[in-house]
Amino acid sequence: MAGAYDDRDGTIWMDGKLVPWRDANIHILTHAMHYASSVFEGERAYNGKIFESRRHSERLHFSAGELDIEIPYTVDEIEAAKYEVMKSNNLSDAYVRAVAWRGAGEDMGVASARNPVHLAIACWEWGSYYGDAKFKGAKLDIAKWKRPSPETIPVHAKAAGLYMICTTSKHAAEAKGCSDALFMDYRGYVAEATGANIFFVKDGEVHTPDPDCFLNGITRQTVIGMLNDRQVKVHERHIMPEELESFEQCWLTGTAAEVTPVGQIGDYNFEVGALTREISDAYETLVRS
Repeated sequence: MAGAYDDRDGTIWMDGKLVPWRDANIHILTHAMHYASSVFEGERAYNGKIFESRRHSERLHFSAGELDIEIPYTVDEIEAAKYEVMKSNNLSDAYVRAVAWRGAGEDMGVASARNPVHLAIACWEWGSYYGDAKFKGAKLDIAKWKRPSPETIPVHAKAAGLYMICTTSKHAAEAKGCSDALFMDYRGYVAEATGANIFFVKDGEVHTPDPDCFLNGITRQTVIGMLNDRQVKVHERHIMPEELESFEQCWLTGTAAEVTPVGQIGDYNFEVGALTREISDAYETLVRS
């Protein structure tokens, strides 16, 4: 499948039924278009099975609750819909996107309690998120924006509004020839990339930022479990930017990113070392098992 995302063959599940891809539209006065009142999930299916599918559906409900959105479908109904749309599009290896949003209704200001909540699920073939960087190591810029304080926004929700600075930061990074950008948080600690969590290796031990103001990714949690199984010490802690110079290896994790090695962040270089390769290969085996 290729071409613009609004002009493709296939079907998309919307509000309980499959509709032709090109007809999956919303009104211009949809509340989410104006006030970012939407939440979403990104998932991957391997060999016909969506990895950690139910956890994603449960997190979608959690994120919605953080934004005072009540999704009119249960986790079980969402689970069934995801597989229905994959079957309809004849896909077994796919990226699956579920999104819930406040639609057009009686309210068109900040308040939107009287507007209906909608749910849609689409899927498509999607290769490596970072292209060949998955094999030779991604190059990251350092973003000028910072991840916000939990006192300012529901930072643990996978909400559309939290990605505005991700888009601008990734555009700036790509203009410099980079694959992505690394955020610091509001205190100045190392946080995450625009759509992925980050890990570092030093002296055989792993260090990863404490997700106290950003999304604790499902892939991140999976990888920490894999490291624990291998009896590799994992330090979840606050990491200062000046520590980047001391780390030997680095990788990113995320549903789209999977496990992607990092070769450079700003002026700091990292080797694509044995542990990075081992975890990347093991993750690939796990999701296809």
